[in-house]
Amino acid sequence: MIFKIAKTELRNLFYSPVAWFLTIAFLVQCAVFYTYGLAPIAKWQDIMITNNPKFKDFGASLTTAIFLNSNGIFANVLQNLFLFVPLLTMGLISRETNNGTIKLLYSSPVRTREIVLGKYLAVMVYNLLLLLIVGIFMVSGLVNIRSADYGMLLAAALGFYLLVCAYTAIGLYMSSLTTYQVVSALGSFLLIFVLSRIGGLWQKYDFVRDLTYFLSLSGRTEKMLKGLIVTKDVIYFVVIVYMFLGFTLIRLKGARESRPWFVKAGKYLAVVVSALLIGYVSSRPVLTGYWDTTAGKVNTLHENTQKIVKELGDDPLEVTLYCNLLGRGLQQGLPEARNTYLSTLWESYTRFKPEIKFNYVYYYDTNDSSLFKSFPGKSLKQIAEQMAEGYDADMSRFIGPEAIHKMIDPESENYRLVMQLKYKGRTTFLRTYDDGIFWPQEMHIAAAFKRLLQAKLPKAVFMTGDLERNIYKKGEREFSLHSIEKLSRGSLINLGFDSDTLSVATRDIPSDIDALVLADPKTELSAATLDRVHRYIEKGGNMLILGEPGKQKMLNPLLRQLGVQLMDGTLIELSKDEMPHMVRPYITPAATGLAQEEMLRTLKEESDDTVKMLLPGATSLSYTDTGAFTITTLLTTIANKDWLKAGTLVTDSAAPVFSPQEGDLKKDSFPTVLGLTRQINGRQQRIVIGGDADFMSNLRQGGDFLSRAFYSWMDYGTFPIYTPRPKPKDAKLRISPAGANALKIAYIWVLPGLVLLLGTVLLIRRKRK
Repeated sequence: MIFKIAKTELRNLFYSPVAWFLTIAFLVQCAVFYTYGLAPIAKWQDIMITNNPKFKDFGASLTTAIFLNSNGIFANVLQNLFLFVPLLTMGLISRETNNGTIKLLYSSPVRTREIVLGKYLAVMVYNLLLLLIVGIFMVSGLVNIRSADYGMLLAAALGFYLLVCAYTAIGLYMSSLTTYQVVSALGSFLLIFVLSRIGGLWQKYDFVRDLTYFLSLSGRTEKMLKGLIVTKDVIYFVVIVYMFLGFTLIRLKGARESRPWFVKAGKYLAVVVSALLIGYVSSRPVLTGYWDTTAGKVNTLHENTQKIVKELGDDPLEVTLYCNLLGRGLQQGLPEARNTYLSTLWESYTRFKPEIKFNYVYYYDTNDSSLFKSFPGKSLKQIAEQMAEGYDADMSRFIGPEAIHKMIDPESENYRLVMQLKYKGRTTFLRTYDDGIFWPQEMHIAAAFKRLLQAKLPKAVFMTGDLERNIYKKGEREFSLHSIEKLSRGSLINLGFDSDTLSVATRDIPSDIDALVLADPKTELSAATLDRVHRYIEKGGNMLILGEPGKQKMLNPLLRQLGVQLMDGTLIELSKDEMPHMVRPYITPAATGLAQEEMLRTLKEESDDTVKMLLPGATSLSYTDTGAFTITTLLTTIANKDWLKAGTLVTDSAAPVFSPQEGDLKKDSFPTVLGLTRQINGRQQRIVIGGDADFMSNLRQGGDFLSRAFYSWMDYGTFPIYTPRPKPKDAKLRISPAGANALKIAYIWVLPGLVLLLGTVLLIRRKRK
């Protein structure tokens, strides 16, 4: 009986112009977004191939670009889907009421649930037709894109179908409430709008937050559009369908029965409670299943991170979010942002360790004197109360300075939003940053997890006592940014390392450190310092040594035992943009193996390409490769482009001229950074020597990826925790610009025209009969 009703309803749908109109409009919409995304890429690919013989691909997923980006098919179809569905469902039951056929249905031996399920089945079949239309362009994408990510497309198609089925269940219920089809359509629009926005309502209240977040339609297909199928999202759509079909059934039965209002309300309540119960149980992390359908598993933690999470085992891990009413990151830490915080930052980790416990501490404290100037005459608590009122926050949630100082030292974390991880009595911090990403990334979280697991933590010790670069100063020539700066994503402290300073002239070098850093000493090293560093090297200690032009004599006595010397003079490279002492040596192929940095991996894969590094004032290195160390050039100048200027260089005057009479030296190329290795005490000793220290200074962003690579190499790849992803294979098209334009005509004009012709013929024949 259900199938008979569904068959009849489908016949009614396709014997009316509404279904055909919606089909054609939907087809044209998909065609426009597909072809207008495909054609420009095909044109640019043709231009690149014509003009650049080395062009291989775009380096980015074209499946994502054409189908899933903000201008792609799925994003726009889902955005406009609520405009189609109410027009489709507005007459499902209200038409029966207006035509009087509902009485015939009630008087026939047909159960009410068979009517509801039959009509809904018919709409599900029509939804399959919409999915088939999307499928046309998916198949076209598989043909037009080389190695298209079909797994991602199938997951997105599932999300589309589940969403349209949820919309039609809502539309079916609204159709049962009124005899006016326009009112039914408007009611569907309104209900879909409310369910899409309800997730942002009353989020500051703990009890209501989870309820409204669960009921919200917004973002439910987001993971599926990225190729990640999550059981709780699939179950959510099933629950929504169940809930509104249940409402429809109660409504139709209630119209035929004379029952007290509270009985009818009790039935609705029973459906809602059962739906919420199913949703709550299915959303528990331990009961949630995940399927990453993408080719590169881009929605899943990297295997390096998974291994670390697995090592945590079943022991409890606590994550406490400390949110300061008077600090940075307040709005991301307030209760109304909690679900976003958990889903965007932590769901990837609860997938593999569901028993993570999340705590929240809200406080107020500051050392910002400008706040007291903005609120003259008010105490810290009074200022906090004013701020709470401004943010519409509950002041009773926030504890004062005395209470928070018993838990953590907020000043050491800059009074900003921060997370503390606790595991087996060990603690470490996860920080947030003032950039577009804000939250820590996978490499930061993985490093924090690994710090909780390791008894011995990696440590870089920076030598002091001879006016070396200082990690505690923020001047442009100092070294704080890449070492201990907590607000920098790339600093050692946020990548798993501890950093400290040591006056080697007065204290022995610890044997358990991972790297000793000697950066640009400005006075001659004492005999005690030389002796201690010499003994450290002889024992196999790793070291980073950086010098500067004009101060070669400070380091050359130490470097002599390594077979390396800083050459006298300053490297010169003339260019129309930079001062002459700004040289740009390139990264050698040997340097690409230092670490799993993305830039170095790209250079390794693209063997015919390289990257230049700006060194603001450098000297060259000479060496004899006959000692105990194997010496490798990591950075070197371009052949026959630079020379070594003897004597004092004046940078803000006329361009220097090469003068052999003054001792200037030209040769094929000048190495500026060397890597030294040897086997000693059962491991490989690693030393990096550079002829410039400024490229790792605060002004140069701490050396960025290259400095991280140096420290990773000296730590044998233990830290940082790299999470390299394979390059997408679907980065090139198989279609020419002419072919893309032909598809545009076929999909936008020819195919819809054929569907229009088919619909017209069918409707005319139906009218004649």
